[in-house]
Amino acid sequence: MAGTADGAGVKPLRVVLADDQAVVREGLVTLLGLLPEVDVVGAAADGMEAVELVAEHEPDVLLVDLRMPRCDGVEATARVRAEHPGTEVVVLTTYADDESLLSALRAGARGYLTKDADAESIARALRSAANGMSTVDSELQRRLVEAASRAQAPRTREVEGLTAREIEVLRLIAGGLSNTEISRTLVISEATVKTHVNHLFAKAGLRDRAQAVAFAYRTGLVQH
Repeated sequence: MAGTADGAGVKPLRVVLADDQAVVREGLVTLLGLLPEVDVVGAAADGMEAVELVAEHEPDVLLVDLRMPRCDGVEATARVRAEHPGTEVVVLTTYADDESLLSALRAGARGYLTKDADAESIARALRSAANGMSTVDSELQRRLVEAASRAQAPRTREVEGLTAREIEVLRLIAGGLSNTEISRTLVISEATVKTHVNHLFAKAGLRDRAQAVAFAYRTGLVQH
């Protein structure tokens, strides 16, 4: 079930995956097992088993479906992030409702992919999550920001503590720009951009760029 490291000194990414559909689960085990940088250490049939396998193996990442019996993906994500903070979570979903996607984000999921993602995309999302970065499929990102903007009317108190420049940076993040692109747009150094990003994340209680995008739409800083 495990892949092997590609090259001396490269440590494979340890992954537990969870999906209640046996065909999908077994297919993912086979697919990820072919990747040299991934080591599948456990496969769960539901969220409860996923949490148990994470506790047993302490993987780098949990790849989890949202809709599962006993304990769904949102609850499993919340429990893993609370009880095993060293394990990041990537959601792999088919047709989840928008509220489930937002709930998974709030619970601490680091990435979101649709089940038609190829092996390279999944591996990239897993590696990004393990490195503390978020990866969101473009279609899911569109749905996330739309759901966030519908979920609540603009709340100005949430943005009162942000400076004008931090709000500007946040809007550019919501527009999909990288730190390098933001630095070029605002004609400031990339180090300065990183400082603004760190400050606004701390003030708004944001963990990553996916949360920042949802925050920007939810508070009305960005409109459709």
